[in-house]
Amino acid sequence: MTVQTSRRSFLAAAGVLTIGVALPGASARAGVVAARLPLNPEKLATYISINADGTAAGWIGKIDMGQGTEIGWVQMIAEELDLPVEKVSVVQGHTDVTFNMGGASGSTGIWKGGAAMRAAAAEARRVLVEMAAEKLGVPADQLATDNGVVSAKSDPSKKVSYSELVGGKHFDALLTWNKQVGSDLMVEGKAKPKAPKDYKIVGKTSPRRRDVAEKVLGQHTYMVDAKTEGMVHGRVIRPPVAGAVPVSVDESSIANIPGAKVVREKDFIGVVAPKEWHAVKAARQLKVTWSDAKPPFPGHEKIYDHIRAAPTWKKDIDKEKGKVDEAFAKAARTFEAVYEWPFQSHASMAPASGLVDARPDGVKLWSGTQKPHYARDGVAKLLGLPEDKAVCVSLTGPGSYGRNDSGDVVMDAAVLSRAAGKPVRVQSMRHEGTGWDPKAPASVHTSRVALDADNKVTAWYFESKVFSKRDAFNNEGDPAFTLAGQLLGVPLKPTIIFGGPDESYGFPAYLKISNVIPPLLDRASPLRTAHMRDPGGPQVHFAVESFMDELAYHIGMDPLEFRLKNVENPRDLAVIRAAADKAGWKPRTAARKEARGDVLLGQGISYASRAGTRVAMVADVEVNRATGKVWVRKWTVAHDCGQIVNPGLLRLTIEGNVCQSTSRALFEEVRFDDRMVTSIDWNTYPILDMTDAPETVDIVLIDHPEIPPTGAGEGSSRPTAAAIANAIYDATGVRLRRAPLTPERVKAGMA
Repeated sequence: MTVQTSRRSFLAAAGVLTIGVALPGASARAGVVAARLPLNPEKLATYISINADGTAAGWIGKIDMGQGTEIGWVQMIAEELDLPVEKVSVVQGHTDVTFNMGGASGSTGIWKGGAAMRAAAAEARRVLVEMAAEKLGVPADQLATDNGVVSAKSDPSKKVSYSELVGGKHFDALLTWNKQVGSDLMVEGKAKPKAPKDYKIVGKTSPRRRDVAEKVLGQHTYMVDAKTEGMVHGRVIRPPVAGAVPVSVDESSIANIPGAKVVREKDFIGVVAPKEWHAVKAARQLKVTWSDAKPPFPGHEKIYDHIRAAPTWKKDIDKEKGKVDEAFAKAARTFEAVYEWPFQSHASMAPASGLVDARPDGVKLWSGTQKPHYARDGVAKLLGLPEDKAVCVSLTGPGSYGRNDSGDVVMDAAVLSRAAGKPVRVQSMRHEGTGWDPKAPASVHTSRVALDADNKVTAWYFESKVFSKRDAFNNEGDPAFTLAGQLLGVPLKPTIIFGGPDESYGFPAYLKISNVIPPLLDRASPLRTAHMRDPGGPQVHFAVESFMDELAYHIGMDPLEFRLKNVENPRDLAVIRAAADKAGWKPRTAARKEARGDVLLGQGISYASRAGTRVAMVADVEVNRATGKVWVRKWTVAHDCGQIVNPGLLRLTIEGNVCQSTSRALFEEVRFDDRMVTSIDWNTYPILDMTDAPETVDIVLIDHPEIPPTGAGEGSSRPTAAAIANAIYDATGVRLRRAPLTPERVKAGMA
């Protein structure tokens, strides 16, 4: 093995502004992590290193956004290296020391990122055994590995440690990779990962997360804490009417604020100041004359009329089977319902912040983004720099689950830093974070079935009419997808896409269509659409699973029985049965309307698939007859995501997912008038709080160790809203087809 040039030295020689990286794990903090090589996706050293003390580090270009994915990666690496979990650490996301594996994206942390790290770790173990065979003079197939030591099976005294073999040096083995940069990156070595029957760690243990204690004790470094020498503070000024641009700026209006300066470039306008409060004051005080823009929005009360009337931008056939038109022509009768879903904000725990030091010869940025490599690429492109002159440091932000405002603030900071010639930190205010973040799209969904004389479904037609689910692309790799880039006139690159339902209803014929409509405002819009947790999934499956419930009652069948008769995939059937059995489902063919005083009790079921993961959910709700308020007292969730890596962590992930998606189903709706978004804080954009959280989340985990894991970050977002709506119907006899399922809508239905 040869010691090669460190990654840090390589970057410095190339003129890049390098930064220190705080690495997880005791060994990493002790400074014994091997110096990094120039990153090459075909080299084992890009992913795995053995430190001088025999501990291991995994280097992964993905991000744990707070769900604890890191400990899952640690387990997978430890399993393949035959190391205890406490001897493995993971470095994630920092672009100067990890290759682009897509950041956090599409529940691929364990599913794809973990699979790549597992393969790399298996190959590292093979290389270590081959090295030990040469050193000990024992054939490789006669050696065993345990706790970082390779020993002869016949004579355990013949042994050598990982540290003695390669500690502090780089692996020089090569891997085969699939030439896919980002989330789909996959590598293979000569070695095959372990068979599940040989696992001692994966799926067998639930090590605790390593970040919780320091967060609870206030010792964790968050993005909001980032500082650098010479830093000033920035703010961006937004128009009072979406689409308006600055006509003139009175810079003298902030002359009394110490050190405050105006930055104006094309339609981008901001301020910088040495102190943050002075930047806030300057942004509020600066006098700007705005263009007389025509108000671009119909207002939230008219949004569904707008969607119905809007021209189709792009029509996609999501899935098709059989002769749907013919089945409808021959139908004994038909049944149809329409469902509506609003714009929703990411509304992260706090508004985003970003810090950028832009210089002519390079740039470094600090961001809470899900996708640090793409944030690096986007800022470099904006500044006209090659990617190897840019470094992004990933720090914990206030949350994400898609494209929130973190990509915008770091691009704002880049523009301001270039103009100011200093590092600039931009911290959004609450009204900016909620008002201007990219939104989950509003949509209208029509579901229709053809029935024969025996009430069997002969065809299903499902049509979505929607805004694109990622008008602003799901990463920050191009300025065109950010407010700053659009204000600077960068050509737009809209992504016109939505997608259909994912389930296994085995109807003889079906047609599933997405009609994507143009955005309300195509440039610098507070209603830009982008990925939000399970993009498109909650909207579509609210419609699908509400409809299946309605249809079951319409033909006089129990909703559970209807699903069991019509769903085909055995794994889907298994989760449906498991959830129903655990919840104590009682058959019914009409709403039960069970009452306990002023409280009505109901139970509803729904299910969905997502990228191979299957989830079924039963909601037990209480509806206050007087106020219309809905409380989901208990959730029962059956979950099948293939192989389970960390059962305890999986349960926590599902619990968090259920709470967030319950919030979206019951409370969250972006309101706006014709000029601007008016949902700008926790009063105007309420979310689920502790008093509304479920009393119980009962989880049934279905493990398939023989099937690769398929992700758990988003699957249980999908069926939530429909399960609640179906439970409300069971309690009240009222069918709600518009989300969120607010007290006002429940009361109106009961009236």
